[in-house]
Amino acid sequence: MRRWIAATFSAALISPGSAAAQETAADRWNLAELYASVEAWQADAGKLTAQLTEFARCKGHLGDSAARLRQCLDLRADMTKRLYRLSMYSGEQLAQDTGVPESMELDQKGDLLGNKLEQATSFVSPELLRIGAARIKTFMSEEPGLRIHAFPIDRILRKAPHTLDGSGEALVAKFGNMNGTGQSVYGILTNADMPWPKLKLTSGEDVDLDQSAYTKYREAANRDDRKRVLDSFFGTFKTFERSLGLMLYSQLKQDAVYSAVRKYPDSITRIFDENRMPVAVVDTLIAQTNANLPTLHRYFRLRAKMLGLKEMAYYDIYPPLVKGDYKFALAQGRQLVLDAMVPLGNDYVQPFASGLNSRWMDTYPRPRKQSGAHMAGYAHDVHPYVLMNYNDDYESVTTLAHEWGHAMHSHLANRAQPFVTANYATFVAEIASTFNEALLLDHMLKVAKTDDERVFYLGSALENLRGTFFRQAMFAEFERKIHAAVDAGEPLTGDQLSKNYCELLKRYHGVAEGVMTIDEAYCVEWAYIPHFYSPFYVYQYATSIAASSLFAERVVKREPGALDRYLNLLRAGGSNYPYDLVKAAGVDLATAAPYESLVARMKDIMDKIEEIVDKKR
Repeated sequence: MRRWIAATFSAALISPGSAAAQETAADRWNLAELYASVEAWQADAGKLTAQLTEFARCKGHLGDSAARLRQCLDLRADMTKRLYRLSMYSGEQLAQDTGVPESMELDQKGDLLGNKLEQATSFVSPELLRIGAARIKTFMSEEPGLRIHAFPIDRILRKAPHTLDGSGEALVAKFGNMNGTGQSVYGILTNADMPWPKLKLTSGEDVDLDQSAYTKYREAANRDDRKRVLDSFFGTFKTFERSLGLMLYSQLKQDAVYSAVRKYPDSITRIFDENRMPVAVVDTLIAQTNANLPTLHRYFRLRAKMLGLKEMAYYDIYPPLVKGDYKFALAQGRQLVLDAMVPLGNDYVQPFASGLNSRWMDTYPRPRKQSGAHMAGYAHDVHPYVLMNYNDDYESVTTLAHEWGHAMHSHLANRAQPFVTANYATFVAEIASTFNEALLLDHMLKVAKTDDERVFYLGSALENLRGTFFRQAMFAEFERKIHAAVDAGEPLTGDQLSKNYCELLKRYHGVAEGVMTIDEAYCVEWAYIPHFYSPFYVYQYATSIAASSLFAERVVKREPGALDRYLNLLRAGGSNYPYDLVKAAGVDLATAAPYESLVARMKDIMDKIEEIVDKKR
């Protein structure tokens, strides 16, 4: 993710299948609603360049008057809005085909424009700090149009101890051209250049085992196939372990340098301070997750029992608990998701349906298309865009619900908020996506026709809780450890990263307790996770699913005011600090309560599965 743009990516990767053959123009997004052509993009980029020249005249004059301050802040907002639209177009052009050199060049031009904007506006924070809170408050009373900038200004004023003088901020901004190099190289290597292995399954099928294929075939019914899939896939990453380690190490060093420059004690404090997030949130998450590992181990034992395994291995995590060829063509998947959203009312469902029918989404997998799924909603005056790799399976349906949760969040926030307060934090974003998944499960259990089908959906929900809560918390603990090491000046090689990850992987999965066996070769899995290049990002999946579980429960039960509080949270966008927004809506993620509630939900699902299984005996 670009550092100045809050795009939202899902945790899941969607695998390719025959559905791509059905693709029509209606299944591709219409990027022309952003720009009709590359030439139109270039013309708008020229306008941004001209605005940068105009904005330079604001330097030294923000305190001249309330009117001048408003004029300059409005111009900065318009420039930023233009950059977001430019970057969204160039980024999605590249995402739809990562192998097109012209798209890569355009995306790089967007990056360069972003850095120019950052350099051109670097004087704003130091200058506002010199003007001071008292005078700015007077300006606010004199000029009502300044009030939309009140929260962004507060974000600047409260970070006075970590803001450099004008020349210092300008120097830091210049170094922005070097930011994200490790992430960029990682993305191209793992999406376009890595030589993926070819594998012949026991069925005789030949598979090119890239990232998307891995997510499909790790669920193979044949256990030997599953082992060979993981052996081959992670064997490929192992081959590049040294290089991938250097890429991630470069990101960690970058974070450590910026933290020191801005006078923070460590990287996590700096990154969390951006949104005034209490570090207690992630520490509580890690503590609660470790305290509840017996529940995760119970799930693994249940899984082993239902799969008929005497000893469970790491490659047995992904196959569904109930065998069945459950297929969901796109039209059916879309309708199921829309029907599941009915508790949110027409103000949510109607624009959702309209977006699905208006080419907001690039739907099916193609060669060189970016793997996984994501939503980009930061073009304030257009609409959100969703990238999918839909595969006609239930995971694709849940990912559709997930990504459109993000899309509707952006739609509601962009309509309710001016640009300067519309862009919400990930901490809130993942609540919107996992909330939709909770509603989808509730709906699927209602429409299921057999006990086997119910167990299939319940099992999918259990796996989602494992992947979104326990797995992401494990990632957060890994990040906590490796960032702390680099902050302390310690080196980290790919081999050392694998050893650090291995300890956590085995502890979370109960190796010492005899719950599971894990091959040492799989400890390179950290290299498969792109989210580590967005520091302290993944913990928000875990906190969000804990919060969304409570929100969804209250909405489905029709608790008085629950729906309004939830939709108002979405409409609030980035108008306040995310922890405060969620707490005001009724959930405090620095306490044990939401995590205890989520674990209780997981236990309840296992109780339901065991009840059905026992009934069949």
